Amino acid sequence: MIVRHTFTPHNNTRLSHLCGPMDAHLRTIEAALQVSIAHRHEQFKVDGPKAKATRAMEVLQALYEMAERAIPADKIQLMLAGEGESLTAGEDGAVVLHTRRADLRARTPNQSLYLEAMATHDITFGIGPAGTGKTYLAVASAVDALERASVQRIVLTRPAVEAGERLGYLPGDLAQKVDPYLRPLYDALYDLMGFDKVTKAFERGALEIAPLGFMRGRTLNHAFVILDEAQNTTPEQMKMFLTRIGFGAKAVVTGDVSQIDLPKTQLSGLIDAERVLRRVKGIAMCHLTSADVVRHPLVARIVDAYDQRGRTAAARKTAE
Repeated sequence: MIVRHTFTPHNNTRLSHLCGPMDAHLRTIEAALQVSIAHRHEQFKVDGPKAKATRAMEVLQALYEMAERAIPADKIQLMLAGEGESLTAGEDGAVVLHTRRADLRARTPNQSLYLEAMATHDITFGIGPAGTGKTYLAVASAVDALERASVQRIVLTRPAVEAGERLGYLPGDLAQKVDPYLRPLYDALYDLMGFDKVTKAFERGALEIAPLGFMRGRTLNHAFVILDEAQNTTPEQMKMFLTRIGFGAKAVVTGDVSQIDLPKTQLSGLIDAERVLRRVKGIAMCHLTSADVVRHPLVARIVDAYDQRGRTAAARKTAE
């Protein structure tokens, strides 16, 4: 099917931003939706299956409307994620989070389920490959809860490189040893709250970031607690973390079971918890897949390729 559209009023600046450098944005849309896009000035033609061609034209129309300035490539990838989703932020039924990012919302059905689970459960597990928004959406939900005064503070933690957390070989004092492994959490906070607001929140104790070992012996009341990179915990560490949860607290555990850095003989605490807790009332288990990846389109293909290799290896082992 061929879908045609003429963008009016004619605006060369908008058209340039819409197409991107060397038509890069058009090529991204073509690859993601498996269509062909041709254009001459303000006249565009999309050739492909009916649903995909129509979707591509909707994307082009949305991009044209926002094209007063140059459009980042990641913005287009986010719009293309979750085929069939509405392009309008804040659509009816979508979970709206109160953060600095006014455009923040679920980009795929699984992400919507993940956000809803965090809103309705005291403990939520977000399990899936890199780029699916597990950590970012968890931090966004935590910031939203803090902004609405649903919690008094946010506590973010992750195992430092390995389950044993042996950091002595690294240079510097304790903060300098730990900071590199917590940097993704800082980055998410700065994006969602802004640098000044994050700094003030740390000063008044509303924000805390620490390695997992620092959680032992504590009880966290009225806090939103996130355990990131949970695939690198041991079952003992996972149990220790989950039993820190106090009154008025929420906990989110995120991890990717395909990127475990533990010794091969050591069972991952995330895999163990998924087996042990899957039927426990009040705990949500959310699984995200390569279809939920909102990074560069190649990331989803890379995830699929590694998954396929894993399935092939497992099949060979079974045959033997």
